[in-house]
Parts: sequence; structure tokens; C-alpha cells
Amino acid sequence: MEEQVQEISFSNAKDILLGKLVVWWEGLVKLLPNLVLAIIVIVASIFLVRFIRGWVEKFIRRTTRNRTLVSFGSNLFTAIFFLITGMVVLNILDLSDAVKTVLGAAGVLGLAVGLALQDPMVNLFSGIMMSVRDYYTVGDLVKTNDYFGTITKITLRTTVLLQPDGQEVIIPNKDILQNPLTNFSHNGHRRIDIDCGVAYGDNLEEAAAAVQRAIENNVDHDSSKPVQVFFKEFGDSSINFQLRYWKDITAQGDFLESRHQGIIAVKKALDEGGFTIPFPIRTLDFGVVGGVPLNEMYPKSLLNGSKNGAKTSESVNNNG
Repeated sequence: MEEQVQEISFSNAKDILLGKLVVWWEGLVKLLPNLVLAIIVIVASIFLVRFIRGWVEKFIRRTTRNRTLVSFGSNLFTAIFFLITGMVVLNILDLSDAVKTVLGAAGVLGLAVGLALQDPMVNLFSGIMMSVRDYYTVGDLVKTNDYFGTITKITLRTTVLLQPDGQEVIIPNKDILQNPLTNFSHNGHRRIDIDCGVAYGDNLEEAAAAVQRAIENNVDHDSSKPVQVFFKEFGDSSINFQLRYWKDITAQGDFLESRHQGIIAVKKALDEGGFTIPFPIRTLDFGVVGGVPLNEMYPKSLLNGSKNGAKTSESVNNNG
């Protein structure tokens, strides 16, 4: 009896298994045209994305010179293209429920990732915006966020500055986008200012003409723009002026060298012209109006006493 039951159970299991296999095979046969079509779509997408990606990279290069942004744009396009291809393949295979599940999971996952990576995402989009607007590029001399230096590297999240002292500073793109930025290389030229002063007794017109000629004749500068001299204030011991001239400069070293040569030329011109760059002077005024000699303010008896004391000390020294 037990052997008969086992034979029946084994026979039922075999029939169920064969029935399932038959159903699966029939389903596979029905699905075979769609499966072939899905494979064709996948293979065609692989070849098509290479052509379209190259066209996308050329289009992005027309708007920005940032290589990182070009690579990011092409990779983003590739990911979106294959995501769409995957949706099409699932629909071809009549897996619309799976498409809905994938879309729902992607939405939840995207929200979670967005909340967790809020600051990096802000820096990423800041880098994209700055790259599209072309604020700066590698090699530019800039000042931002109280840092001054040459840009050595730009990524989609950070910008690296090399300061004049050789130290590197990594600044998040968000901070650069939200704060003022001065680009000293964008225009290709800079104005050089030299502050100096001459004595109150000097002729101001002649002094201004002398330093102006010194720059025009001895210092390399942009001759299309005038060399200017402006007297700006009455100082404690001099009348101060500012000398201005322009030069095509993109590097900080060239700027410092040009200002160095300008200071030397101004000093030589003032010395040769007999003009004085005065030291700090303190005037002791013993009168109400001013300009009263010091000996007129001392009592005569005090002055005579000091003279006699000097003679007495001399005689003592001589006798000794």
C-alpha cells in the first residue's frame, strides 16, 4: 500500500513539473519575438550611444572649455540614454509592472540621496553653472574668499588655488559662486599704482612731469593708455601723489616686476631733478602763529648762562 502511494505521489510530482515546463516553454515561445526585439534594441543602443555621445561632447565644448564638465555631460547623457533603453526593453518584454517598480524605487532613492548629499550636490551644480558662464579657467590669477592665487585645477565640486607662497587652497565651488571673485587675468592687462610724495617746497608741476617721463621712457608699459599722475593729499611731511600706468599682465610675477621697475625709475627721476622725497618731519611750534625761532623764545639770561657755562667748561678742560 505504501509503495502504491509513493508511486502515485511521484507520478503527480512529475506531471506537475512537466506541466510547469510546458507552460514556461510556451511562454518562452510566445515571448521569443519580443526577446529578439529587445536584444536588437540593446545592441543598437550600444552602437548608437557612441555616435550620439560624440555629438553631445562637441556641443558641450561649444559652450565651455571645462574638460570635467564635458566628461560629466557626456556621462550623464549616457546614463539617461541607457535608462530610457532599459525602460523600452522592459515594455517590449511586457514587464510594465517592473517598470513602475523601478520608477518608484528610483524616486525614493533619488530623494534619499538628495537629502544625504545636499552640500556636494550644491557644489556640483555650482561648478556646472560657473563652467557654463566661463567665470575663469585653469591658469587665471584670481582673488576670492580672502584667498589670492593662480587656479591649478577645477573640478565639479572644488577649485584649487596656488598661492604666491606655494601653498594650495581648495575652495568649494558653492563658496566661490556665492561670494565676489576678482579675475586679474580675464582682461589681460592691469593698472600699476605707485604712491609717493615730494617736499612742500618743490614745484609740483615739474615733479609730476619728471616722474611721468621716467615711466614713458624707461619702463615697459601699454603706450595706448596715458601715464597719469594725481596729487591726492597734503601729508604730514610731503604732498603725496599717485602714479598710474598700464601693462599687459597675466602673472603676478610680471606685475611685481613692472612695479619694481617703476619705483626705481621714479626715484631716479626725482633725484636727478633735485626733488626731495622727505623723511617724516616734526615741527616744534613755540608761537601762536608759528615760525618763531627757538632762540627768541628762550630768556636772554638763560642763553648767556649757557654760553658762560660752556666757556667755563672749556677753560677747565684746557687747564686740566
